[in-house]
Amino acid sequence: MVKKVVIVGAGPSGVLLAHYLLDRGEQYQIELYDRLNDPRVVEFSNARTYSITLTERGMSALRQIAGLEAAVRAIGIELQGGVFHAQNGKTRETTRKKPFVALDRTQLVIALLQELTQKYNNRRLNLYFNHFCTKVDLAAKTITFRSPETDLTVNYDVLIGADGARSAVRSHLLNTERFEFEQKYAANSYKSIYLPCPEPDTHLDLTRLHTWRNKDGTVVLLLPQRNKSLSGVVLFPRQNTQVTDLATPEAVLQFFHQHFPEVGQLIPLSEAEAFLNRSIARILTTRCSHYHYEKSVLIIGDAAHAVPPSLAQGCNAALEDVAILNQLLDEYADEWESAIAQFTIRRKADAHALLELSNYSFPSNAKLLIEFLVREQLDKLLHRLFPDRFAPPFIEMAFESSVPYSKILQSHQGWISSVKKSNEPFIESS
Repeated sequence: MVKKVVIVGAGPSGVLLAHYLLDRGEQYQIELYDRLNDPRVVEFSNARTYSITLTERGMSALRQIAGLEAAVRAIGIELQGGVFHAQNGKTRETTRKKPFVALDRTQLVIALLQELTQKYNNRRLNLYFNHFCTKVDLAAKTITFRSPETDLTVNYDVLIGADGARSAVRSHLLNTERFEFEQKYAANSYKSIYLPCPEPDTHLDLTRLHTWRNKDGTVVLLLPQRNKSLSGVVLFPRQNTQVTDLATPEAVLQFFHQHFPEVGQLIPLSEAEAFLNRSIARILTTRCSHYHYEKSVLIIGDAAHAVPPSLAQGCNAALEDVAILNQLLDEYADEWESAIAQFTIRRKADAHALLELSNYSFPSNAKLLIEFLVREQLDKLLHRLFPDRFAPPFIEMAFESSVPYSKILQSHQGWISSVKKSNEPFIESS
């Protein structure tokens, strides 16, 4: 019997789920809806996209569908680790055993969509862009969309909400029994930044992620891209007015030259103007009591567990959701009621742990930041000497393995507690 699955949200996890379900066989018919334009045919601006990193966790989920890993690697760049730039000009390098891939989020979606439409035609797959979800009737198992042409109501056997931190599908679960939901804004806001290919004499290693941190908590993260340009974000505490008070392109240039001179050397006047005009983005986090409703509705990715970008795990965790759901469908022979109930059971502790790790892995306190750097080296040494007694650094566990986030939190709970206590005054003032 054919099962109609409606997926709301054509981001990385929604499109990957379409791949997985169609790969399972003829029993699935997929309809994929998104409120935005089709990124394959509409030029996107830098204001509506951002760079991401795919670690082993996310790449493993892609690897299970033939052709996806190769397609993603073809548009990304492999990074060997990171470089932390201190204010005194000194640098500290970290090298990862398993390199991670940096790429643009929209380009990732385009690659996944292209692979999807090459494999499947509209007999089993239909894509609908510019369709905004306005209503979900859980009793009738229908969902209504608004498009530029008309309103459209469709039925579903299974509904998947992969529609982000402001999920429309999740909003309709708020009236269901025992569903609890919490959302917060993270202490930091951010602006995107895009820089041209650096000159050779800047000595920036284009095989590593680059991080700068100011005394007031402002952080610049830059990821090399395949075309040798750099893109990233400027993260800053909400109460910090240094970034928000910049009023002219010249003031932007002066800010970077004064506080982040290596970045200041790279930023042209055109980017200073663009940076000034970009809106400030706030980071929304989400936490849910469960992720399913009865036997027919499930939320995944940011709709279920949006987190700050500090550990670069948001997209990786969303892709991992899809692989876990697929594993459960294997275990329960495509019986969705049991599979999605088990998804909540298996994923909830890890999702809550990831939020804790993302919030409190990195200290705001400068003195504690030094301890963090020392701890990472010590954890590496102890794990190498006594692998059965000491866990690797938590960043290594998050980036280079599929160890559940709850186990990572458990093995590093002491450090997380110290950072949480240290960050309390900073969070309260923001």
